Amino acid sequence: MGAGGPAVPEPAAPGPEVVAFLEHLTIERRLAARTVAMYREALLRLEASAVAEGVPLRAAQPHHLRGWMMQLRHRGLAPRSIAIALAAWRGLYRWWGRRALVTANPVDGLRPPKAARLLPKALPIEQAVALAAHEHDEPSPALAARDHAIAELLYGCGLRSGELLALDVAPGAHARGWADLADATVHVIGKGSKRRSVPVGGPALAALRAWLARRETLAHPGEPALFVSRLGTRLTPNQLRSRLKRQALRLGLPTTVHPHMLRHSYASHLLQSSGDLRAVQELLGHASIATTQVYTALDHQHLARAYDQAHPRARRKPG
Repeated sequence: MGAGGPAVPEPAAPGPEVVAFLEHLTIERRLAARTVAMYREALLRLEASAVAEGVPLRAAQPHHLRGWMMQLRHRGLAPRSIAIALAAWRGLYRWWGRRALVTANPVDGLRPPKAARLLPKALPIEQAVALAAHEHDEPSPALAARDHAIAELLYGCGLRSGELLALDVAPGAHARGWADLADATVHVIGKGSKRRSVPVGGPALAALRAWLARRETLAHPGEPALFVSRLGTRLTPNQLRSRLKRQALRLGLPTTVHPHMLRHSYASHLLQSSGDLRAVQELLGHASIATTQVYTALDHQHLARAYDQAHPRARRKPG
């Protein structure tokens, strides 16, 4: 089928070779469940395209992969979604290569279309601090303490939502993260199974201690998760987003707040204060400093606003 041909129905389930690769990502690479789900969807599309053209996946050549990538563009997938698909495809062929099942990776050299780089949204410092420090008005003191600790950790440590939700009460063989109150540190496993330790400030430590004093009133016996729902099990991403949005609305914040916005706020405000791009990169767990450099643009915006508001000759546009 050509690049502009009709869409091919995707199989309901991946073939056994793709299943084995996904199990490798889950068990050995320990990728996040959401990442594995996105890779699964991308590989289903790859299998569908290969079947439609009668090309065994292991025999596919670069021109096949290029055409299948063009199909994704014609189907209206965003550049970021195409980039994720290429990463999944490249990973599959690389895995096969290590097992001597293919002699070359046909995805090498393929690049997704460029997308306009949007600046991450960060809260002003006073709004972020207000959200983190807010004493929650909840019928349940345990839920109030939990939500306070969550907001303090998201803004005070710059954690990804998945990193925060993966935290356990204590370290263990299967723990993907934990909070060490004695050392004032949070230990997490971020993207690419990269481990890092992040310092925890005094307000977040106090909020964590207050939550841990009440956690047993919610948590099921033996539940390892640091943050649990009212049902006693590990808090889910949807529950986290919903609770944070509710807190922001109660404070009257003028924007829809989500967990990653507090991570952006952490990075932007830390960079404004320290100017140390390398340190912010390490604290965020970015593999490349280019990812962290986006916050320098946010810092420039902050400086421009401060100039406009404070300097007597700041009106740069003619009236």
